[in-house]
Amino acid sequence: MHRSHKIALDPNHQQATYFAKASGVARFAYNWGLAEWKRQYEAGEKPTQASLRRQLNAIKREQFPWMLEVTKNAPQMALIPLGDAFGLFFRGGAKYPALKKKGIYDRFTLTNDQFSVSDKRIRIPNLGWVRMREVLRFSGKIISATISRKADKWFVSITVDTEEMPPMYENQAMVGVDLGVHRLATLSDGTFVTGAKSHGILLNRLRRL
Repeated sequence: MHRSHKIALDPNHQQATYFAKASGVARFAYNWGLAEWKRQYEAGEKPTQASLRRQLNAIKREQFPWMLEVTKNAPQMALIPLGDAFGLFFRGGAKYPALKKKGIYDRFTLTNDQFSVSDKRIRIPNLGWVRMREVLRFSGKIISATISRKADKWFVSITVDTEEMPPMYENQAMVGVDLGVHRLATLSDGTFVTGAKSHGILLNRLRRL
């Protein structure tokens, strides 16, 4: 079973700059793949995310050398969800894939050979250890990690292949709820919930004062 744990990161300025740069590379690769897919499809070809990954890998040193400043996963892994998006589109399950915008799609994904986790730290090649706010919750084989930004905060979502099962809860019966004036709520099983009646309590206190 694959389960993911999203953890807040505490990067320094250099690490946050690297994250932003890797996210930009991933976003550019996705948008490049989107345009290239459209061009090839209209030319009668049959593009796939795998063929686009090979094509990008062959030209990036010459055409996009700045991609080499970050992990190779940033552009390569960005093309996988593009292939998934086109698969959904052709099956009629989603709209045509749209361009990814800066500030909305700030993320990149790492395969398990490109990072390691130890206690409250994650190590990324050519970047070093980055502090995490908590330890990884699940045990098992680590599959991947996606680093993303929300507002000005960075997070990592680590996916683990684990045998741990989510907690099971006893099924609870359903009841109807009737909201009232004298009582906050009356349940269909006969029980009721009394409201705090803070207004009346404060009025009585005001009279006393």
